[in-house]
Amino acid sequence: MIRYLIFLLLGLAGSAICIAGFYFGQKITFAQQWPLFEALRNTAAIIFAVVGAWLAIIYPERLKISFGRSSSVGGSGNDNVGLLLTPAVHSTIILVCLLMIGILAPLLKQIPGVLEHVEKLRGVSFFILALLTQWQVAIVVVTIIPADLIKSNFDREQSQQDMIAAQNSLVQRAPGDG
Repeated sequence: MIRYLIFLLLGLAGSAICIAGFYFGQKITFAQQWPLFEALRNTAAIIFAVVGAWLAIIYPERLKISFGRSSSVGGSGNDNVGLLLTPAVHSTIILVCLLMIGILAPLLKQIPGVLEHVEKLRGVSFFILALLTQWQVAIVVVTIIPADLIKSNFDREQSQQDMIAAQNSLVQRAPGDG
């Protein structure tokens, strides 16, 4: 229940930010908005690169299979590759949107009649910026999940190894084996 309440509050806050972006963004020129779009593009590119590197490091055998090479180690179906790929896919979508905005914005300025609605278009632009930024923030948070999953698995394996070592130590000390 608390989880749903948190998601509801985050959704409402996100919606409020987008609405405020539209309303107040009407007074912010596109030239002032563009550095924010570029920063968002850089962030999306970094997330894409980091997730790609994680994928290559954590699942090299799965990547070999994906590209048609046979794997020397049998891959398990429980690899959570999809969980790791999700941020890269979403960052790619954001990158495509940002690249298209970079092309469309100058073209729109050339269309007769667009300048009459420049304030509304600035608001739309800032609304899109607010939406994409929040989406990217969520992606950054989601990229923590695979790292946490790896840490949890490592801790579990370490605990099992410690328990086995302790049991072996007790067995070696047991009296009466001789």
